[in-house]
Amino acid sequence: MNRRNRGASRTGQVVAVLAGLLLAVLPPTGNATASPARASTYTNPVTAGTVDTFPDPAVIRGKDGYWYAYGTQNPVFQTQGQTAERMLPILKSADLTHWTYAGEVFTPRTQPAWHGGSRLWAPDIRYTNGHYNLFYSVPNQDTVGVATAPTPTGPWTDAGAVLPADSGCATGDIDQAQFTDVGGQPYLYWGSYDTICVARMNGNRTRVEGTVTEVAQGRRMEGGFVVRRDGFYYLFYSDAGCCDGAYSGYQVKVGRSTSPTGPFTDDLGVDLMSPVSKGGIVVGSSDRWIGPGHNALQTDLSGQDWLVYHAIPADDPDLDLVPGIDRTLSRRPMLVDRLDWIDGWPVVRAGAGPSSDGTEVPVTTWKAGGTFNGGSLDGWQAQGSGTKAWATAAEQDPGTFVTHSGSATDPAFLVTSGNAPARVRAEADLRVTSAGGSAGLVLAYKNPANHVVAWLDRTRNALVTDVRVNGVSAGQQVTALPSGYQWGAWRNVAAELRGNRLTVEVSADRLHDAVATQTRTVPAAAARAGKVGTAALGSGATADNVGAAKLYEPVTRRVTDPRPGARLRSYSDEFDSTTLSSDWSWVRGPAAGATTGEGVLSWPTQNAELHLGTNTASVLTRPAPAGDFTVETKLDLANGPGNQQAGLVLYGSDDRYFKLVHSVLPLSHTAGKVTHVTEFAKEGARPTTTPPTAVAYGPMFGGPPARTLWMRLAYHADEAGGEHEVRAATSTDGVHWTWTGVWALPDEQALRIGLVSLNTAGATARFDYVRTYRG
Repeated sequence: MNRRNRGASRTGQVVAVLAGLLLAVLPPTGNATASPARASTYTNPVTAGTVDTFPDPAVIRGKDGYWYAYGTQNPVFQTQGQTAERMLPILKSADLTHWTYAGEVFTPRTQPAWHGGSRLWAPDIRYTNGHYNLFYSVPNQDTVGVATAPTPTGPWTDAGAVLPADSGCATGDIDQAQFTDVGGQPYLYWGSYDTICVARMNGNRTRVEGTVTEVAQGRRMEGGFVVRRDGFYYLFYSDAGCCDGAYSGYQVKVGRSTSPTGPFTDDLGVDLMSPVSKGGIVVGSSDRWIGPGHNALQTDLSGQDWLVYHAIPADDPDLDLVPGIDRTLSRRPMLVDRLDWIDGWPVVRAGAGPSSDGTEVPVTTWKAGGTFNGGSLDGWQAQGSGTKAWATAAEQDPGTFVTHSGSATDPAFLVTSGNAPARVRAEADLRVTSAGGSAGLVLAYKNPANHVVAWLDRTRNALVTDVRVNGVSAGQQVTALPSGYQWGAWRNVAAELRGNRLTVEVSADRLHDAVATQTRTVPAAAARAGKVGTAALGSGATADNVGAAKLYEPVTRRVTDPRPGARLRSYSDEFDSTTLSSDWSWVRGPAAGATTGEGVLSWPTQNAELHLGTNTASVLTRPAPAGDFTVETKLDLANGPGNQQAGLVLYGSDDRYFKLVHSVLPLSHTAGKVTHVTEFAKEGARPTTTPPTAVAYGPMFGGPPARTLWMRLAYHADEAGGEHEVRAATSTDGVHWTWTGVWALPDEQALRIGLVSLNTAGATARFDYVRTYRG
């Protein structure tokens, strides 16, 4: 972890903000052609130079064609000399990577009295039937509130608490996210430390109602966010701890289900309600970014998904002290990274983790299309019937859009002059203001006799697709829209044509919660390059943000996980002898009851600690090889009553080490029950605090444990940065491994390979071997 100096970081932020101001003030193009070329790469954090920190981000594409981001209350302008916090700050962007400040949801003057002066956390933004709903956490009241606005930046009207006084969820009533299912049923997910719950919502999405269901349970689990994809519901969440500077163990994980109320399972088939740590790691810490978490999702104009999340910069992890807050706040800027779906599971950058250097930008301009914000129809062609009935109009939220004022009995088309590719993603925001009318998204358009169209048909209350080749329909396909569908509100219609497979989704806000989805095969003659546009039948059709881009190419293979090299036998032990090899030595030992022989080191857990200022436990250590290496053990930990742990360490001293253990812990909200976790932790100094902290400890949680657990620590000597970097992995079968993120400590002393069995007596750890490998 290369600790870059703070002055250099600030210089980079100034450069970034100047570039950001130039790009973010450029509106999305109003013409039917692509915008001028922009930078091909970006660098995280995308909020550099705009705000100092932006925790728990949520993002939406507004009906004006811009993206808007919302963050947790924080002092976002410290470097500008402002110590006051902004309550749910708002950012605006034309391209997802350059942002400008756009206000805040509440101010000290407008904050509702029922909050009791609480700080406000974890916003979630949705477009609901013609307005925006902003859900937020009120931790002092242990509840969730909602505010509504006609535009993404307000003005905001508070609508009170979403949850009842006793929500029915076992733990903290914060960290909410709204989701709307196919058919239109809305849900709210919420919960923190250590349970996530779900319940149905009322139609206007201001209150929960009905049964509350626990869907996930885990050590410090929180920050749920749900999307639907390919028939599965994916519950993203974070665990371990968001906000402890360089010791934050946050990482994003995921489980999936065939129902919005579960059961959700991880990629190893473990139920998210099981009292164990979970797999399904989406993104973990890197050498540059610590504690990535509390995510949302966005889809660019090519159809590629992007994870939006916060992370802590390793070179500058803490904010300056904030008046009125009794602890140091972590610096948590916003990051955006490509999200790949591989074998049905999401992972950031195919498993490469957070990006820190120049990365290919999201697609945020169309090959053909526009937002009409220029106020004219230049570059658009009217074809079919009613060609003179197309005109522009304007409203507060969308800005300028197009309408068809006629009453067309045959389709009226408004299409681009240029073509979009054959493999294409097209989309439009559509609305039908008159009974009997239809508004359509058109793609692969050659002429009125040759095109593909997805209609929002008000007469049939349905999504209807039609494919025309030489004037002959390949058949209309009809998918019902929800009962009570609000035709006066904008809906996004997105169509992807990959080969001859057409997929169309209807959603409120492009957040992977479509209320209707349709898939069909189109004739080969229709799967061609063509114009994109909108269409009208009857009266009342309106359209906005109409365009198309080349469809993204999915990444289908993960990056290779670390693989051990050749065995280093002089640094390994099979425990075949009844006495320990002379290569081993004890810190505070020998431990009582520890014996070797027949291929096992048997070691009862001790009533002793190796944690912060309490260093009473025995540690069994031996030298580590020079350079990069991987150390592995196979551990059997018999069940105990709780607070037992055993596993591997890379040990410098009692206050400088890395530790990977199978840990048995009491459940925080269920008396007498325990949870089993794989805990990957580091202990060391925290020099960034005021005053400096001599010893700090931070855990992250890996994949699921089992009574027999294989464990690995992969060590990398970062000579340029002067650091030890370590990554951990566990396996329940010795074949399939779950890798966590990276922990790092300054290279101030040599590390030794070690074992521990500690915390509380009552269990026995049996180590089958310790094997060390090159690399």
